[in-house]
Amino acid sequence: MSSSQRPTDLSYGSGGRSGNSANSVNSNCSSSNSALSPIAILTPTSASTLYASPDSANGQHFFGAKSEPEDGDGAGSGESVTAIPSYAEPLKKKQKRNKPTLSCYECVERKTKCDRGRPHCLACIKRQTECKYAHVANLLEETSRSATNGRRMTKPPKKKVTMNGMKPSIPNIAERGILTGRIASRGSVALSTGLLSNVSLSHPTASNVFGIGSEHPFANYWTCEGGLPEVIGVLPEKLQADILLSQYYECVDPIYPIIDRRTFYLEYEHFWSLRDSEKTDAAFVGLLFTMMALGTQFVSTTNPKDRKQTSEFYASAGNQALRMFSYLNTASLHSVQAMVLVGYFLINDNHASDGWAFSGLLLRQAYAMGLHRDPNIVTPNASEFEKQQRRKLWQAVLVQDTFLTVLLSLPPNATHTDVKVEDFHDDPAGFGDASPTDIAYIRGSWMLANLVQETISSPRSLDVPICSTQRQKSKLVADFRAVYRSFPDVFRSWDQESIAQLACSNKRVVRQTLFLSSNYYHNLMLVHASESPDVPVNVRATLEAAHEAITSFFVLFTLFDTEARVWWVFHHRAFLEALCIGGVLREAGRDPATADQFLRDPLFARAKADITRMVQIMKIMADGEYGSDDARTRVAVLSEFL
Repeated sequence: MSSSQRPTDLSYGSGGRSGNSANSVNSNCSSSNSALSPIAILTPTSASTLYASPDSANGQHFFGAKSEPEDGDGAGSGESVTAIPSYAEPLKKKQKRNKPTLSCYECVERKTKCDRGRPHCLACIKRQTECKYAHVANLLEETSRSATNGRRMTKPPKKKVTMNGMKPSIPNIAERGILTGRIASRGSVALSTGLLSNVSLSHPTASNVFGIGSEHPFANYWTCEGGLPEVIGVLPEKLQADILLSQYYECVDPIYPIIDRRTFYLEYEHFWSLRDSEKTDAAFVGLLFTMMALGTQFVSTTNPKDRKQTSEFYASAGNQALRMFSYLNTASLHSVQAMVLVGYFLINDNHASDGWAFSGLLLRQAYAMGLHRDPNIVTPNASEFEKQQRRKLWQAVLVQDTFLTVLLSLPPNATHTDVKVEDFHDDPAGFGDASPTDIAYIRGSWMLANLVQETISSPRSLDVPICSTQRQKSKLVADFRAVYRSFPDVFRSWDQESIAQLACSNKRVVRQTLFLSSNYYHNLMLVHASESPDVPVNVRATLEAAHEAITSFFVLFTLFDTEARVWWVFHHRAFLEALCIGGVLREAGRDPATADQFLRDPLFARAKADITRMVQIMKIMADGEYGSDDARTRVAVLSEFL
């Protein structure tokens, strides 16, 4: 019997256990409250229980049956409060509060304002003096920072209208490209600019969300009675499956190292040895088909049309297997891993709208599984390897949510977590296959995603300036540079010649270097390009960061032509960088104060050459019978800057 046909018995779920525990707690509370005490005792109600399963081995139902209170008078609900008797006491003299000093020792001695950064205050940085804080100050800072990271909220901007009644300008020059004034959108302005969408504001019929993808992403090949055996029946021969999985681990796994190779192949060989499909994990089948779909996207021996049809067929099979697993009300590590990969497949397959919607399901299931919680808290008895797999999977969910919110200028969702980056390290038992470089890559991407979600994604989703003061902007740039300095030298010390030589011996590190560099410099570009009434655009720093970011794409296209065409996130990010460069050049050329510099400065000449190179690459991608329509549109847009 397939998982979709199995009835759900809530009496054996977590809700039944929680109901019993609730009754025992209520009885204890009733007995304890019968004695008179001068102290009021409050116990939380246990009438309703929400259970998020930490079990990573099997899918678990999230919501158990509610346990009702024994009676309605409140005695069993733990809400009774015993009255506090009054005692006549003499009034005491009010004492001064012993307030701890939160400033650093140097600022206390100099009697200057201490504006604490991470980990030093700005005053000590400018003075180049040693910055030390008291233990209490460090403790309070860590506590407040944890509380802030637990829930980040961006306040909406105050409504402002200019003298002529028009809206104020976009607070980031990176989004004031050629499309300003030509696009209407329900989202932020940056959303419209980047994705060339044209969503009607009042049309009563349905409209495409982002202007990308116009049909259901999963074609229906399946019958009602087929179940999981029907899906398994369309698997290719094992030799063909081996080739596609090898392609996945060659091209996809370096960028998104989600699935441990050694443990996966153990399960993979066991899967092929099974004779009875009833014993097969439907979530693993969904994961297998999704990996083959992504691997097919990077095969270079077939034409793009056949590649697209085959990969979409495998993706449909993976989605059907997840349906057989009931992935909307059940989850396991395999099902969440498959959902992460489905999101990347949809985006590469020109279905950004579907990918964004699917990522919402992914985040809900990740939260329900407790992946956002520290494994030492929710799964204390799990092995260290299992804990690391949970951390790695949460990092994958976080990174996907971050790059989607940056590229689409929508609010971040993976903001509630207590999983620590520093806890992710190599498995001491040596069971996994992650190399030290992979560990450093995952941690670097993780730290960058945390910073971007907090400081860039939230304000841009409301068209709020990223920085409201120059001090805030300087501090944010320093935070980004601190993250960059934490990357290993192999990810930072490279040029086009050295990385081309490295590609002959270690393509995995080359792919990771280019993706991490592109991601870092793209976000640094957005920080430098942000402006507010008190913070002007840093034109030179914006062009420098944009050049470094777009150069990563140029190198990827030179070394791995096919992969550069497939990775939508990479070539779309490069397009946004070219738009930013074009916007800077256009405004600099219009300003009489910078017009002469615009003609003579080599920085501006290099920026124009970057746009020219991007147009050339887009023309190559648009050429031929199977050329990309997106590339043709981008050529038309960027050519107006030349």
